[in-house]
Amino acid sequence: MNEEILINFSPMETRIAVIENGMLQEVHLERNDHRGIVGNIYLGKVVRVLPGMQAAFIEIGLERAGFIHVADIEAQDGQPNSDEIAHLVREGQSLLVQVVKDPMGTKGARLTTQISIPSRYLVYLPGSDHVGISQRIEDESEKQRLKRCLESYLVGSKELHAMADVAASEFDKEGVIVRTVAEGVSEKDLQQDVDFLRRLWVQIKQKIAVGEAPQVIYQDLPLALRALRDIAHPQIEKIRIDSKETYLKAAEFVDQLVPDMASKLEHYPGGRPIFDLYNVEDEIQKALGRKVLLKSGGYIIIDQTEAMTTVDVNTGAYVGYRNLEETIFKTNLEAATAIGRQLRLRNLGGIIILDFIDMQDVEHQRQVARTLDHALSKDHVKTKVLPVSELGLIQMTRKRSRESLEQLLCEPCSSCEGTGSNKTPETICYEIFREIMRAHRAYDTNNYSVLASQAVIDQLLDEEAHRLAELEEFIGKTISLRLEPMYVSEQYDVVLR
Repeated sequence: MNEEILINFSPMETRIAVIENGMLQEVHLERNDHRGIVGNIYLGKVVRVLPGMQAAFIEIGLERAGFIHVADIEAQDGQPNSDEIAHLVREGQSLLVQVVKDPMGTKGARLTTQISIPSRYLVYLPGSDHVGISQRIEDESEKQRLKRCLESYLVGSKELHAMADVAASEFDKEGVIVRTVAEGVSEKDLQQDVDFLRRLWVQIKQKIAVGEAPQVIYQDLPLALRALRDIAHPQIEKIRIDSKETYLKAAEFVDQLVPDMASKLEHYPGGRPIFDLYNVEDEIQKALGRKVLLKSGGYIIIDQTEAMTTVDVNTGAYVGYRNLEETIFKTNLEAATAIGRQLRLRNLGGIIILDFIDMQDVEHQRQVARTLDHALSKDHVKTKVLPVSELGLIQMTRKRSRESLEQLLCEPCSSCEGTGSNKTPETICYEIFREIMRAHRAYDTNNYSVLASQAVIDQLLDEEAHRLAELEEFIGKTISLRLEPMYVSEQYDVVLR
């Protein structure tokens, strides 16, 4: 598989595009004024404890307080192990927390006290003695090698030969999780990662000692460097960066942390915008729409709401060549692949309901399910797919830690207020008639003036002209019409004159 990462930098924002076989698969965006805060560590202050919800709100210095559930709070020294929030935190208390979900909509950031610090190959877990291995590493012998290597190094390096000024007691309890990219990595490289993370943790603890809540203690890397740490892997062929300054920073970062990526970095000085190389801009625009066309002529409809995302599969113009069952099967197969890509591209998370076209053949059902699993296997975000329900729906979840592409780039329509539809001009006309009737009963006035959009005025002068005349006769008053070009379709005013 041919894979590339394109990094587009401007003073306002950084954008990352992941390309597989010439097709856009993922988009990551970070605007300088709205940087994501997942991974940031804060010294927070407990501002409200909610025993009924077993949760608390933590002030961390942002517009909205963060939210922490009792399950995400580790008992501190001297505290009893408890599932009661009131036993673990109190109002006014300072608490070291880490962001696990960015603020979304009206919700504040989701927090945890279970601190984790990522590097290229590992995730460091201060205060834990757990050594875990990524589930995506399937080779059992490789899992055991990695586990033995790290367990022996964590236990055997308490003298901290690389950090003579740090007391060994600082690391009496420490654990790690081995990331997928660590598969096949040498013991020396893993040990260097451990030492790097230990040094970083010491710096964080020094800031905590002199900090006052609320205060940011540690900020994660900017997007361009996070992409090199988290997204890039040995199979990536090229990493193209269109900013010389960003390229130099990336080269320095790679040299220190991931030297195996150095030969893949490339500065792109071309006059043509880097995202135009693979029509990335066009693909982003398509990803903001509801309808996704399939090559066969079928299509899928994606509707994103706050509660869940639904995906509906349709045959559309595809009529097949044999019979209806074969047509449905081929449409569903193509849709399964497209759905896997769209979930990554749009970064859709939470509960997702997939409504494939009903299939009678059990083997066809299995093949569509396998195709969907294969498409989702390329996704680095955790997903869980349930068996087909009695209604023929596939229910799945995809971990949500940041806003979707639509949430990042769009806002609710000021006209429809996020419903995705507008009232017809006919409906607005009838609302105007009712408003005039209410005013007629409540006030003594000579006549009325209706201010409305072009579509509504046209409707009143054409299809509804006879009803407007009937209403004038019924109330015995004149109703004049006035166009307001700035009014949206559902906006109107009835003025008493």
